[in-house]
Parts: sequence; structure tokens; C-alpha cells
Amino acid sequence: MNPLSAPLVLDDSSDSTPLTVAPLIALCTYQEAQNIRAMVDGLREAFPDAILLVVDDNSPDGTAGLVRRMQAGDDNLQLIVRHDERGLGSAIVRAMKHAVANGHRYFLNLDADQSHDPRQLPKLLQTAESDPELDVVIGSRYVDGGKIVGWPLRRRIMSKMVNRFATGFLNLPVKDCSGSMRCYRTQALQELELDSLQCTGYAVLEELLVKINRSGGKMAEVPITFTERELGHSKLTLKEAYRSVRFMMRLAVELRRRA
Repeated sequence: MNPLSAPLVLDDSSDSTPLTVAPLIALCTYQEAQNIRAMVDGLREAFPDAILLVVDDNSPDGTAGLVRRMQAGDDNLQLIVRHDERGLGSAIVRAMKHAVANGHRYFLNLDADQSHDPRQLPKLLQTAESDPELDVVIGSRYVDGGKIVGWPLRRRIMSKMVNRFATGFLNLPVKDCSGSMRCYRTQALQELELDSLQCTGYAVLEELLVKINRSGGKMAEVPITFTERELGHSKLTLKEAYRSVRFMMRLAVELRRRA
């Protein structure tokens, strides 16, 4: 039996859910038919035995249909289609709940538009496995060695401002708070009570870090290269950016009240 797919059974006296060594890797999609096959192929090359989960918000471009066709040749490719929900944040949380419920030791997430290179993901998992006390490892654009390719100056400035706000006002001990390429220890996610997360949009990425930090969790960053998408369209509109900033301001106020 392949060691990555072998179940890891806890002590019989434990009340915890039995864990499986194989990580769960999630792609949350909406209108990513042009990118999904390349992402799944790249992830399968990097992680031959991992469970790949696509959470699709009923994309009208047929993203889910493409995944179904790929499932015919991949027993470890799973699909959840959400018909009555929208939003990156709630999709990520849905995938996290799936990872917790199915006993995966690690949950990994990355963008589905090819801006994240699947070949960079194994080093996040390796870092997490090297220190069992780590609750989250972030693929960071803003630590030494990290970089962004293809962004105009305006977007670089906006991203820097959001991350400086998050590190300053949300007291987060990392430099990249808004990137979604991450590896989480699922036990830490279970302890966070995922149903208590409030944001359904992009700011859930900061909210998760705030909750992990508030609970005394440990974080680490490893450098990655982020490349602007070439196919399809970004879902990060000005309206969504405004909603995210407003939500983070509310988080900051709550933190000040609790201090």
C-alpha cells in the first residue's frame, strides 16, 4: 500500500477522528473552465496520491462538467457543486469542513486560475510536516525570495496596503495575509469552529489567520512566485475589495475591544 494513502489510526482511547496521511488539496472555482484541467494535471504531478477536491459554484461555463470527465481517470479527484451559495470564502470553508470530516491531517488550498504554480505547493506541506506545532504555512509573496509577476503598479500598491493594514491593525505576525496558497493542520481548523467564520468573501483569508493567531496558533511563511492569470477573468472586483476592507476594519475593532 502506498504510504501516502494508508490510513493513520489513532490510539483506541482517543476520541479524535482517525487521520489519513494523504493531504486534501482544494480548488475553489467559478468560471475556470479554461484553467481547471491544467491545475488538476499540475497538482496530480506534484501530489500523485493526494485527494484533490474541486468546489465549484455551479459555473455556467461548464467547469464542473470538465471535472466530471477527469474523474473517469482519477479515483482521487472529488467534486462538490454548490447551487445556492457563492463566494470564495464560503467555498474554502466548505472544503475545510470536508477535510476535517474525512480525517485528513493537512488541508491545502490554492487559486484555481494558474496564478499559483502547483509545483510550489509541496514545500508548504514539507514545512508543515517538519514542525507539528505549525497550524498554517503560507505561500508568501512578501518574504525574501517571494515575488509577483505580471501585476500593474496599481494592484501592487493595493495589495501592499491591504497586507500592511492586516499586519498592523489585526496584529498578524506574517507579511502575506491575503494570499490563498496555504497548508493548514486540520486539527487546528477543527478547533477554530469553522461555523463561526463570518466572511463569505476574500477577507476570510485574514479572518482565518486572526482566529488562529488569537488561539495562540503558530504560523510560518515560505516564498512563492505569484503570476497574474492569463486565461479567464479575475473575480476580485472593486466591490469585493471594498467589502473585504470593510470586514477587516470590523475585525480590527473587535480585536481592540477584546484587548
